[in-house]
Amino acid sequence: MSRTSDLLLTALAPCIWGSTYIVTTELLPQGYPITVAMIRALPAGLLLLLLVRQWPKGIWLLRSFILGALNFSIFQTLLFVAAYRLPGGIAATLGAIQPLIVIFLASALLGSAVRLTSILAALAGMAGVALLVLRNEAALDPLGIAAALGGAVSMALGVVLTRKWQPPVSPLGFAAWQLTAGGILLLPVMLWFEPALPVPTLPNAMGFTYLVLFTAITYILWFRGVARLEPAAVSSLGFLSPLTAVLLGWGILGQALSPMQISGVAVVIASVWLSQRASRSGARSSLGSQQQVAPRESVSSST
Repeated sequence: MSRTSDLLLTALAPCIWGSTYIVTTELLPQGYPITVAMIRALPAGLLLLLLVRQWPKGIWLLRSFILGALNFSIFQTLLFVAAYRLPGGIAATLGAIQPLIVIFLASALLGSAVRLTSILAALAGMAGVALLVLRNEAALDPLGIAAALGGAVSMALGVVLTRKWQPPVSPLGFAAWQLTAGGILLLPVMLWFEPALPVPTLPNAMGFTYLVLFTAITYILWFRGVARLEPAAVSSLGFLSPLTAVLLGWGILGQALSPMQISGVAVVIASVWLSQRASRSGARSSLGSQQQVAPRESVSSST
């Protein structure tokens, strides 16, 4: 499958994640953020486990819980702490620093090149998200800021380690392991901090069903993309999530788009394009270097 196909399939994940904002606000009971996060992860993971029928063993059991914590448990908990303590626009903008963190973590842990174009693309993406979601909101809570940045670091490290630790199973199996582990870790947090969920109404049941099914599908696509594409290229696609949320709010809920938000749409799309171009150029340069080395090796071996 071509790189373009891999990108398009991976991009579906953050686009669908963007739809969860409408599902959460319109269909789910309010005031149960960690419960919702757990329901997104654990049932989806168990559903995928029933399909793959393969539980991680040995070092992969530990790695699955580490990645489950980084990609789901820690990330989701800090995300909701930030959402409660900060205005939504500020929380989203701080969280958008994740692709920039991925660039430097990938360099440290994977040996990936740090490209100026990738850094500029990540900064442009942050600016685009700010244009999309920021309002006249001045309240800055230190704990909320720390939670937003901590969540970005957690998810960024999860992306890089997911690329570094390639398991002996398919992306479906790897998603099953991480979702299940993350959901298990969220379960005691949910029981400790939140009251019991009320009996779901029909809209609630529809919303939870949507979250579980599409969480399973999207993380299969996401982890598949992480395994095939550069971490910087994958993480930049995350900017499509707030973009999709804003566009769906406009298209479905009739929310007006301001000139600033329209500018943000253009900046986010440009930043994603620039990041993909930088990653593609880097991949070509790496391939060219390998092809230059190969003839030298063959000549030396023949002599």
